[in-house]
Amino acid sequence: MILNKIKMIDGLINVRDIDDSIIIDLRYATENNFLNKKIYDIPVCVLQLNTALKLSKANSFAKDLGYRLKVLDAYRPLSVQKIMWDIIKNEDFVAPYWRGSNHNRGAAVDVTLTFENGDEILMPSDYDEFSERASINYKDAPTIAIENRELLSMIMIKAGFLRIESEWWHFNDSEYEKYGLYDISLEKFI
Repeated sequence: MILNKIKMIDGLINVRDIDDSIIIDLRYATENNFLNKKIYDIPVCVLQLNTALKLSKANSFAKDLGYRLKVLDAYRPLSVQKIMWDIIKNEDFVAPYWRGSNHNRGAAVDVTLTFENGDEILMPSDYDEFSERASINYKDAPTIAIENRELLSMIMIKAGFLRIESEWWHFNDSEYEKYGLYDISLEKFI
């Protein structure tokens, strides 16, 4: 990896430039999301450089255990945050666009674990399921799903991320406060 050859805008970079072994499945670049519509024009995964480096470290930890990380969402332009807020006005799951979220900083990532072949492992809920099953405190799930959720958490925390209570898949970079909010189009990173 040669950092001076990586396209960077306000500290944000394409994660593929850091680690192309991370599986990218940006749900908002498809209709497979809670909005049931595509809101990203392209499936490019963008994060702050240091956040991407931490994600790569987490992916290495996962690979050492026979798994891989799959990214479901990363940097989200503020204009997209407004679209989401207009549809789901629930601060447990979507930050108000005027306040922004760590996704809008490029310092948050939604991830799950997969087997080496890319098949997702069982978790207590689906991604973006706005129910009690999404909480990191939910206990009424199969034991293996709880163990998988905690394994993902251990991997991400070890790499420098923080959990939030309402979503097992969401992790904030522990240094998220260093970054501002952005509304930079994803197209600029290809």
